[in-house]
Amino acid sequence: MTAPSETTNERMRRWRLALGSDAENSCGGLNSSDARMDAALAALYGGGSGGSGGKAGRSTARSAGLGSSAPTVARWLGDIREFFPSTVVQLMQQDAIERLNLKQLLLEPELLESVEADVHLVGTLLSLNKLMPEETKETARTVVRKVVEELEAQLAQGFRAAVSGALNRAARTNRPRPKDIDWNRTIRANLKNYQPEYRSVVPERLIGYARAARTVKRDVVLAIDQSGSMAASVVYASLFGAVLASMRALKTSLVVFDTEVVDLTPELADPVDVLFGTQLGGGTDINRAIAYSQSLITRPTDSIFILISDLYEGGVRDEMLRRVAQMTAAGVQVVVLLALSDEGAPSYDRENAAALAALGVPAFACTPDRFGPLMAAAIERRDLTPFAGDLGRE
Repeated sequence: MTAPSETTNERMRRWRLALGSDAENSCGGLNSSDARMDAALAALYGGGSGGSGGKAGRSTARSAGLGSSAPTVARWLGDIREFFPSTVVQLMQQDAIERLNLKQLLLEPELLESVEADVHLVGTLLSLNKLMPEETKETARTVVRKVVEELEAQLAQGFRAAVSGALNRAARTNRPRPKDIDWNRTIRANLKNYQPEYRSVVPERLIGYARAARTVKRDVVLAIDQSGSMAASVVYASLFGAVLASMRALKTSLVVFDTEVVDLTPELADPVDVLFGTQLGGGTDINRAIAYSQSLITRPTDSIFILISDLYEGGVRDEMLRRVAQMTAAGVQVVVLLALSDEGAPSYDRENAAALAALGVPAFACTPDRFGPLMAAAIERRDLTPFAGDLGRE
């Protein structure tokens, strides 16, 4: 059992680390290991060097303590990985990039190799893609691939299962071959024909899976806004786009846009190639992206159009809405996602979201783990409003 004095000491230690060196007189000093942790926090949040500074997490006008050299930053990255769990490390790295303007240092391969990679870092690297020297690009691709592979391991199997199940349910037949009979559905459909004397159901109507695995059942067009605020959504959408493209029952197209539209469908075999084909930042012309996407749709009633955008339109708004109305009238299943990420409620154009909702197209944010069920509902042409929550329903 921990002694009361030890509990008090630990409490004082935590307060000292939280408040910074200004609390040393009231909370006491730190041992050598804690002093290194304090220095790592102060370098990012407190200003100064060697552990001097104010409260961790407090914005300050003083100069930061990481300096401007890659070796200094690399040592700091090593320290925070030693003292904090990976989720905290990723948050501190993101804070360092934003607070201390370390983007230029990410162009150095030695530093990239020591960074704890996550979705936010991938977004930063993609925004720097055109600025990277050749010797850094291969390291950056390695970092991005590592993150993509981790996300794929977490998300792809469940996503694929949800989409495959929906495609199977969308391909039912009442004249199945014996080995294609769906017995659970067949029994439920024929319960009225139960024969008590035989303790059996007489299956007057068979329900089974259609043998159409080699045919394309749905056309999917993903249009992704690549403005800077959509970085995480671009990463997740590229991954899911690659998974969809690998399924023979789907014909998948992927376009990214700012004021220009780029068709990355030929790169869908590798989500890393898709990501490095994007250029985060710049303006937004949603109408132009929808116009191009319309040209890819040849089977409206079998097509799903997914627009991922915060809806801040820099193009012709009325034309954008008219095109969406045309698509829905032709039978296209239109889905508008304000974000595809875990970052919470996004900033978005509420007026455009409300206008889309009036057309019967609710706009809402979606977390990556819910994208599989959403796609399943779209394939089966179910009502998508349960996914919407309160977003886009003004």
